[in-house]
Amino acid sequence: MGKFGVTEIILIIAVIVLLFGGKKIPELMKGIGNGIKEFKNAAKDDPTDANKSDDKK
Repeated sequence: MGKFGVTEIILIIAVIVLLFGGKKIPELMKGIGNGIKEFKNAAKDDPTDANKSDDKK
């Protein structure tokens, strides 16, 4: 179940194109990319850093 063949990938892409349309896909990918970038930036902000800065005050 974990392995996808070429036929399955093509079928998935075809369904995505049918659901969202060709013009919406770039906007969707841009939104996903921005979400991933924000998640990575939030992951860099370590909550322990905030505790260390409070101790210095």
